[in-house]
Order: sequence, then C-alpha cells, then structure tokens
Amino acid sequence: MTNITLKVEGMSCGHCVNSVEGAVRKLGANAKVDLAAGSVAVEFDESKIGVEAIKEAIEDQGYDVV
Repeated sequence: MTNITLKVEGMSCGHCVNSVEGAVRKLGANAKVDLAAGSVAVEFDESKIGVEAIKEAIEDQGYDVV
C-alpha cells in the first residue's frame, strides 16, 4: 500500500469531510481528512489506482488539490 498526503483547499465542515472521504473510498482507497491542516491522507494500492485519479475524484467534489 502507498500513503500520500494531499493539500486540499476549500474544505471547512463535516460535509466536506464526508464528500472527500466518500469520493476517495469509491476508488477503492482510504482517506482521512484533517480540516485544520487542510490535508487529506490517502492509503491506496498503486497497482489499482493512481494519484491523478485520486486528485480528480477530490476535485470533482468541488475542492482544489494544490
């Protein structure tokens, strides 16, 4: 398993957490949002999904991966 931490802007509440974690979960990865840090820690299998797919899933929810 691979672990990355992405900086994500625009998250401010529990709904944001659920949206981001849910979108990443649909890809088959695990995500943990840290609102205070503005980051998302993601654990995933690189043989199944890539970082770009994870970023795209988060951005599709209306947040900016920086």
